[in-house]
Amino acid sequence: MTAKERFGSLLTGQLPDRVPVICNLFEQGAREMGLSIKEYYSRGEYVAEGQLKLAEKYGHDNLWAFHHTAGDAEMLGSRFTAFADDGPPNVGDLILRSESDIYNLKITEDILDTKAHREVSRTLEILKEEKGDEYPVLGAVVASYSMPAILIGMEKWMELLYLSSDRAAVTLLEKCSEFCRIKTKALFDEGADMVVYMNPLASAEFITVDRFRNDALKWIKKDTEATGSGGMVYFNGGGPINPMIEPLMEATDFPVIYINPHDDVAEAKSIIAGKRILVGTFNDIRLISQSEKEIQEDVDRIVEAGKPGGGFAFGTLVMPLAIREENIRLMIDRVKEKGRY
Repeated sequence: MTAKERFGSLLTGQLPDRVPVICNLFEQGAREMGLSIKEYYSRGEYVAEGQLKLAEKYGHDNLWAFHHTAGDAEMLGSRFTAFADDGPPNVGDLILRSESDIYNLKITEDILDTKAHREVSRTLEILKEEKGDEYPVLGAVVASYSMPAILIGMEKWMELLYLSSDRAAVTLLEKCSEFCRIKTKALFDEGADMVVYMNPLASAEFITVDRFRNDALKWIKKDTEATGSGGMVYFNGGGPINPMIEPLMEATDFPVIYINPHDDVAEAKSIIAGKRILVGTFNDIRLISQSEKEIQEDVDRIVEAGKPGGGFAFGTLVMPLAIREENIRLMIDRVKEKGRY
């Protein structure tokens, strides 16, 4: 099977030849291209070529038409992105300094005319042209519940959410939700096979299940009004989400739920009960220093819990640049070996 056929089998309730592997390799593409991370992300062509080189090198099952979350802040006017030599870019210029700035923030479709979005669109266009028949090409959006952290800062967003007036928090959420809807629709219109919906702050690390039900869920539903959630992956990198899976399934139709490394895969599989596709996640921070035996044991544990009956893919989280190439190969090759049906 091709990678695209593999995921197609999951989406139609069939067994693929093996468990698919989603590998979140981003800045590694700059290394493959011999470029600095700043230069790499300056052109969509560079990122597309980097993604193609990585897929050929490691043999995982997805291509990313995504650059970095700081790009969303750039689309809204952030004037500076901080580029590191050995990690993902970060927002260097918060566009909101105070509550009053929230009310002046304008969200229009002009965000799609920014360089940040045009370069992502170019990456998507090239990947679809080059390998769109063989691989699923994934786009990504930040959920409205999590996006304020890159616009006003994490501390200030937590303060707004929990301590300040509801008016400021709701106004910011409404504007972030509008941004999310515009960007999601654009990615689908431009050819993304699926859009990964990233919502790290709606995890058990940050909020209770009650708050998820009574607050975060309504914004998740609002974010997906324009396109529906049927072509999206619910992704959480901020903390465990097993406690949130049941209410999420009750209120939305996300076909794929991508859990956190700290979630128990067998428990998630039981909660989902065949109603969604589950992506069980490897703790790739540990992959930096793990031995061959430890990598194999972690892969085996995840695959053995998720593989039975199908409806399962293997995923990674942040994949730091410090991970050695041989460890990436070992992890992926082990999934292919143990994940065969």
